[in-house]
Amino acid sequence: MEEMASETPGRNASGRACSARRPADGMIAGPDARGRGAMKTVNKSLKLNTRDKNILIKTPFLANLGSHALNRMLEIVTVNGYEARDILFREGEFAEHFYCVLSGYVRLYRLNKDGREADIRICGPGDTFAECLLYKGDTYRYNAQAAEPITVARFELQKVRDMAEQEHDVAKAVIQCLSTHLMSTMDCVANDRLQTAPQRVAHYLLDQCTTQDCASASIRLPFQKSLLAGKLGLAPEALSRAFSSLRRAGVTVRGRVIQISDVSALKQI
Repeated sequence: MEEMASETPGRNASGRACSARRPADGMIAGPDARGRGAMKTVNKSLKLNTRDKNILIKTPFLANLGSHALNRMLEIVTVNGYEARDILFREGEFAEHFYCVLSGYVRLYRLNKDGREADIRICGPGDTFAECLLYKGDTYRYNAQAAEPITVARFELQKVRDMAEQEHDVAKAVIQCLSTHLMSTMDCVANDRLQTAPQRVAHYLLDQCTTQDCASASIRLPFQKSLLAGKLGLAPEALSRAFSSLRRAGVTVRGRVIQISDVSALKQI
């Protein structure tokens, strides 16, 4: 089996992919070391339209709430839009909200004192983040950045804390959400330790196949390959090498489109 170190250069001690990034032209960097390379937060308040409401009520956090608890949660939600590379919040800032993604993708990451970044999680539509602060901590533990134009729902932490004391459904939803995140994190750590870079990419591609029994498949990535690298805990160059090694299993890459000519061969990786 290939050594993990050879497949994931640029990873930090926690096993996540790291890369130094510079602000894009015209963007405003953050004021301190924690915000180095981060862009000025710019957002616009939006109304909760029918489409966003339908997405929100189907998210794991709200889907199992009773009608009374659901209506109370919808009364306190605010909806905001951000442009690509906007910062939602920075590590160390006082935490006022947790978030649910309605459209687009949000990148969660940490910075070290040298400005190197480690991706923690990529959140897509329906995902929630920062809800761990409902019962522990009062500052954000990472940075959150819009990977593309996004719409997010925000819930004020203190209001949800108070509501959870009164509404059993809300308290149960919080517990279920945190449990899901814990199990997902454990799987992520295990995969980092047990799988080579090609194996992580192969498993991701197989999970995206809509029909498991198909002989071949065509997949369009929902985001840029740089985000996929962060999602899988790989440096971008390690992801490129992994795709190259999967050619023998019939995998070809053209932009965001991934062609798999032999699904059964990919399953053997």
